[in-house]
Amino acid sequence: MKQLGILDSAFVNLEQTNTPQHIGGMGIYDPSTAPGGFVRFKDVIASFERRLGDLPLFRTRLVEVPGGLDRPYWIKDANFDVEFHLRHIALPQPGDWRQLCIQTARLHSRPLDMSRPLWEAYIIEGLDNIPNLPKGCFAVYTKMHHSMVDGAGGSSFLTALHDLVPNPEQKHSWETEPRLVDTAPSVAELMTKATLNSAKNTVQLVTGTLRGAKDLTQYAIDIALKEVPPPDISAPKTILNKSVGPHRVFDAAEFPLEGFKDIKNAVDATINDVALGVIGGALQRYLASKGEAPKEGSLATAMPLNMRTRRGTTDENNQVGSVFSSLHTDIADPLERITAIKGSAEEAKVSGEASPMVDVLMLAGVLAPVISKSVASFWSRNQLSQHIPVNISTCISNVAGPNFPLYCAGAKMVDYYGLGVLTPGMGIFHLVFSYSGKLTLSVLADRDIMPDPEFYHDCLVAAYEELYAAATKLE
Repeated sequence: MKQLGILDSAFVNLEQTNTPQHIGGMGIYDPSTAPGGFVRFKDVIASFERRLGDLPLFRTRLVEVPGGLDRPYWIKDANFDVEFHLRHIALPQPGDWRQLCIQTARLHSRPLDMSRPLWEAYIIEGLDNIPNLPKGCFAVYTKMHHSMVDGAGGSSFLTALHDLVPNPEQKHSWETEPRLVDTAPSVAELMTKATLNSAKNTVQLVTGTLRGAKDLTQYAIDIALKEVPPPDISAPKTILNKSVGPHRVFDAAEFPLEGFKDIKNAVDATINDVALGVIGGALQRYLASKGEAPKEGSLATAMPLNMRTRRGTTDENNQVGSVFSSLHTDIADPLERITAIKGSAEEAKVSGEASPMVDVLMLAGVLAPVISKSVASFWSRNQLSQHIPVNISTCISNVAGPNFPLYCAGAKMVDYYGLGVLTPGMGIFHLVFSYSGKLTLSVLADRDIMPDPEFYHDCLVAAYEELYAAATKLE
């Protein structure tokens, strides 16, 4: 039995009907590389069973402390059944890209069963009318609760769940080992631990509050002395800044990674800067088409930071912070916009790493769940996010996948698209994912905020083509 860390617990406490706290991904697979050129559902089950031997957390479930007095615990699920978590469905005819996006959005909008291990996977067949895919391809959509994994950890999960060759040597399966059993703790045991932890947590809360006040004061002084740049969180309010409902839309665009590298090299930027430029340009096009582009000022984005590389590894599943940056959508020239984005993104990381606000999400995990969940419910129910003057239009996460092919049940993964999590105050999430020479830009959005994701897909493509044309002219 292991207690959840502070940030892991925060995502459990923030779970709401309209904003479930799971992340996910959708891969498309070519079965022609599998033995016999065909993959059966039982082959996928066997592959998951074999690979899950390296992922014990995916065979555990949550145990809540009575009354929400303390952070929950992970225990091994004595009734774990991999077939419960794997479902087999098919798209109706004609089985095109739009239908796959709609199905993925529907699956992602549904909360997980919090009484079972917090993940699900769906094998989706019937994709034969999606252009540029080999015949017989199938998709695998996976989702897992954010308390189990963050963006960087999600990439590790993706790698751990796949093979590097189509027909790997069969490893010893955990199914042949003694049945995994961990007796659920009694109420008395949980309450005793909660009492002991309450005293410890109170001390941590007091010392953390004092330390936070000190850090905020020092941060303000550093800004005043111009030793760190101030955070850029001023942005105009648009139709993208609405309350988030329960329904989702999904779409994605795919680009050659070399094209992004060409743009990067032309303006001496990073792949992430180029991705921010494409997304900012697409959002501006989207708003302009509706006559809703801001007359002045630029859209802004939140950017997750991998704190593992900044503070060292801890035993928490989540080690992520968040900073804010301008997308400079008020700059018409696409290359000048990338240059400005590069400067703002660098400043945001410097400012964010120095700011106590990078860890603001931890507040939802520091307090007892009974308090955090009540506050989160009240906040969501009364749509209080719309009264905050920080108008962040989207969150953009960049996850670097492997530059070599991966296989599931012998089938080669040809494409992968990531799906993030929405919050009451932010209804659009972009995930940038690079894999085996390709780069995908995926968008998950509230359906009322972006009712036409297929049009936004075209905006992403147009923004990239504009950038690429401008960059290649410099050569």
